[in-house]
Amino acid sequence: MDFFGASVFNDSVMKERLPKNTYKALKKTIDEGLPLDPSVAEVVANAMKDWAIEKGATHFTHWFQPLTGVTAEKHDSFISPTSDGKVIMEFSGKELIKGEPDASSFPSGGLRATFEARGYTAWDCTSPAFIREDSGTITLCIPTAFCSYTGEALDKKTPLLRSMEALSKQAIRVLRLFGNDTASRVISTVGAEQEYFLIDKEFYQKRMDLMLAGRTLFGAASPKGQELEDHYFGTIKERISAFMNEVNVELWKLGITAKTQHKEVAPGQYEIAPIFATTNIATDHNQLIMETLQKIATRHGLVCLLHEKPFAGVNGSGKHNNWSLGTDDGLNLLDPGKTPHENAQFLAFLCAVIKAVDDYADLLRVSAANPGNDHRLGANEAPPAIISIFLGDQLADIIKQLQNGGPKESKQGGNLTIGVSTLPALPKDSTDRNRTSPFAFTGNKFEFRMVPSSLSISGPNVVLNTIVAEVLSQIADRLEGAADFNMELQALLKEIAINHSRVIFDGNGYSAEWVEEAAKRGLPNISSTVDAIPALIADKNVNIFEKHKVLSNAELHSRYEIFLEQYCKAINIEALTMIDIAKRQILPASVKYITNLASSISAVKSVLPDADVSAQEEILKEASTALASLKKNLDHLEQVNAEAKEFAGDIYSHGVFYRDIVFNAMSALRSDADKLETLVDASIWPLPTYAEMLFLI
Repeated sequence: MDFFGASVFNDSVMKERLPKNTYKALKKTIDEGLPLDPSVAEVVANAMKDWAIEKGATHFTHWFQPLTGVTAEKHDSFISPTSDGKVIMEFSGKELIKGEPDASSFPSGGLRATFEARGYTAWDCTSPAFIREDSGTITLCIPTAFCSYTGEALDKKTPLLRSMEALSKQAIRVLRLFGNDTASRVISTVGAEQEYFLIDKEFYQKRMDLMLAGRTLFGAASPKGQELEDHYFGTIKERISAFMNEVNVELWKLGITAKTQHKEVAPGQYEIAPIFATTNIATDHNQLIMETLQKIATRHGLVCLLHEKPFAGVNGSGKHNNWSLGTDDGLNLLDPGKTPHENAQFLAFLCAVIKAVDDYADLLRVSAANPGNDHRLGANEAPPAIISIFLGDQLADIIKQLQNGGPKESKQGGNLTIGVSTLPALPKDSTDRNRTSPFAFTGNKFEFRMVPSSLSISGPNVVLNTIVAEVLSQIADRLEGAADFNMELQALLKEIAINHSRVIFDGNGYSAEWVEEAAKRGLPNISSTVDAIPALIADKNVNIFEKHKVLSNAELHSRYEIFLEQYCKAINIEALTMIDIAKRQILPASVKYITNLASSISAVKSVLPDADVSAQEEILKEASTALASLKKNLDHLEQVNAEAKEFAGDIYSHGVFYRDIVFNAMSALRSDADKLETLVDASIWPLPTYAEMLFLI
């Protein structure tokens, strides 16, 4: 309580430091989305500077989220020279409102050319400024949006803010039809659970693949993995606990409500989860959580891995995006209440989400697509690539009732008796959970479980906000013109329940039977990032983004180009890294081992001509065969990776070639290397093993 939010220029600080009129004007902008008066910015800038300097800050930065997927910043000091050769500390409203980074040096997908460098960062006053300390340097960080000289969004934040406004506008239209005249805004909220791995820094520094690609490109399975299921929720070791404690302190200072921490399923894997916040702030917070995890880990001799699949054969990492809708007067629009069959407003918003997910499953899939997630989706810890909705027994039953004319009752959970007299009877939820579902209703929110661990949550929430806004606009259009509101509402809900129930699935999403059933239902099964990305420029998707002014046709095409290019670059880096490690580490180590073994056999035979050396010869033959195959597949990988350049003129074909040709060549090379790891003397093998990295921390 003493230091929570101490590093944030939050509402209480503004109320204390700003003149009343300035504070009220700024709050009006934040709460009602009104334009910011430049004169207000001047006063805020001065107060913000004084507060930051008192905290020890010497510099400020416009902190933004370009399409690289990480954050960016350029630091400027507060000093300004005076005529007497000294300096004063200044920070103007103009400096607060606008910055000017080089737009052509960030991904733009053709929106900016090299010679067209100008871009702007614009203060996002809805997300509070904060102080960050790095090795004694204290910097005032100002959350901003980033756009080109011609106004197109070059970042993750701008479309997110646009989508929040679009969703609010359409949701208010629907609420007005239900007689709600008190709410002025509807706000999407998010709580993002973050999974990650920790390994010892010493091992990390010996693994070029982890340093350059974020995942192990080679590595035989450890004798022990996660099969004993003893890591999940296990006792946290002191070293890790000390790390977590420092992470919590740093996050609490930044006003981030880090709430939950525990061991995850895989050895070396952990999770941290904050309490929900408005979507734009939650997005900022998630970026800060990832950065803080990585920064604090190094202080403890650890490295935090955020890749979706850093280790083959054990669970990968994602982040569960818990998304909901609330009004500014305190109503959760996705709370079913005790009798959801009687809650027509809830059913309208529930059906809007169901229809949105069914109509725009391809957009949800691309929002959770990156090269790392291609390794993770469909495995034991992650949902399949097929988008479906889990509602649970109670709501699934109500949807069936809607299909048959109208709901009459709601299933209730009752109490759970454990059978031990000293243990209390527990209230039983009306529905179970389904961890195989990519999009699950969990009480008063939806949990989008497909999101990759390293990805910004902006993209998934831009899509969620926009597609739900679109369906709410369709609902409002129809109900606003209805002669009989109640009859039209019943007919509309019935239509949605009948036409879109195909996307509802409460069974085992991992089963082969579900893949077959989903195909029969006509649900898309988009297994790779390359196949997912074209959804961004499909006509129906361009139409809704443009209709709600979230992303223009040009902005969507730029992202299509950027995401495919990022995929190609990621696989190219992995291929080149594999080639380097194989040539300079694995090949020499294997040759050394085989040479030593051959020399040993010769030495034994020279002393004992009749000695039985069949075991050594068998091992020598096995290792030599694997080495020959490794060299052959190494040459092949070099060849096909070089050939990939021939497809550079067509970005989609380029991505397909990397996925189908280069990646398969990488897999073949890895198979040989992992075989050699099981044969070569441990003292010679150049790479830390899975057993060492996953268990020696």
